[in-house]
Amino acid sequence: MYKNILVPVASDHDPKTDRAVGVARLLKDGGGKITVLTVVEALPEFILTQLPAGQLEKNRKEMEAGLAEDFNEADDVEIVVISGHAGRTIVDYAQEQGIDCIVMNSHRPDLSDYFLGSTAARVVRHAQCAVHVLR
Repeated sequence: MYKNILVPVASDHDPKTDRAVGVARLLKDGGGKITVLTVVEALPEFILTQLPAGQLEKNRKEMEAGLAEDFNEADDVEIVVISGHAGRTIVDYAQEQGIDCIVMNSHRPDLSDYFLGSTAARVVRHAQCAVHVLR
């Protein structure tokens, strides 16, 4: 059904990630591609100046290594780690990369979601492609 699927993954490696990738594989056409994306929340400049030199790059590489370990035998999965605001960055990345489907996990909503909104809700509202949200 889809040629280019994006699976956003929280930086804490949600245990439901395997399920989302499994659904993506079911939705993927032969020869299609799955990209697992982690968005590292951008830090304000005043915090960045207090971190040791190279700390952000070290953190990014550790996240990539953790994801690579999770998907070490999956030759149909590409791993990408970028920085930004999660909801906005996922939507922007999907549009820039020609993603035709996003498969993502969502937590159970609570009262704070009605005031703040969740990443999944933002992606559903703003993505220009199909979005499958798993509970």
